[in-house]
Amino acid sequence: MERLDVQPSEAEERTRDRVLATVLESGPVSAADLGALLGFTPAAVRRHLDALERLDLIEVKPVKAARTGAGRPARRYVLSRSGQARLGNDYLDIASDALAELVLLGGPVAIEAFAKRRFDDMEARYRPIVEAAGASVEARAVALAGALSEDGFVASTAMVGQETPHKPDMLSVQLCQGHCPIRDLASEYPTFCDSETDVFARLLGVDVRRLSTLASGGHVCTTHIPVGRARKQEVSIHQQERP
Repeated sequence: MERLDVQPSEAEERTRDRVLATVLESGPVSAADLGALLGFTPAAVRRHLDALERLDLIEVKPVKAARTGAGRPARRYVLSRSGQARLGNDYLDIASDALAELVLLGGPVAIEAFAKRRFDDMEARYRPIVEAAGASVEARAVALAGALSEDGFVASTAMVGQETPHKPDMLSVQLCQGHCPIRDLASEYPTFCDSETDVFARLLGVDVRRLSTLASGGHVCTTHIPVGRARKQEVSIHQQERP
C-alpha cells in the first residue's frame, strides 16, 4: 500500500489543492473525467484522490447510471465538509457576514427576498429541462434530479409506496440530494431550503414536502413528491377524452 506523506512537498500540496478545487467545481466527478480535466495520468489521479480521501477532504458518492439505473453505481467524488471548509472558509465567512449585515439593514424579509432571487435563477435554468420530460410527475422528478446532479447536488429519485384503487395518494417519489454547496449558510438561514422547496413544487406542479435536509443535520436532503393523485387525474382526463 502506498504511504501517505505526512508532510507533502510544496509542489505536491499545490497539486492536491488543484485536484481539490477541480472536484469542487466539477463534482460529482469521476476519476477518469478528473484526469482529463487536469491532464493527469490515471495513476497520478488515483494517488491524489487517495491522499485527499484519507485526509477527509473528499468523499465518494455512488451514482446510478442516469439512463438505465442498472448495473454497479459509478464512483463520483465530491468535497466533504472538511474539504468545503478548507477551500471555502473565506467565502463562507464573507457570505455569512454579508447576510448578517443584510438582516441588520432589512430584517428577515431581506434575506427571504435574496433567497427567492437566487432560486428564481435556478427555476429559470431548470424549467426547460423539466418541461421537456412531459406531464408525468415521475418523469419530471427524474429530470429535476438530473439537473440538480449537473449542479453538484448528487440527486436521485426513488418510488415509494404502492398505488391502490382505494388509496391512490399513497404513491410518491422521494427526491434525494446527497450534497449541498451552501449547506453551512442554509444551516444559519433556513429560508434557502424553503425557497428551494418552493421551486421544486412549481417545477413539478404538485405540493411537495421536505422530510430532511443536510443543513439541519440529515444525511441527505429528502423531498416527498406525491404522484398518486396526479396519476388518478391523468386517468380521469383520458377517460373523459374517449369517444
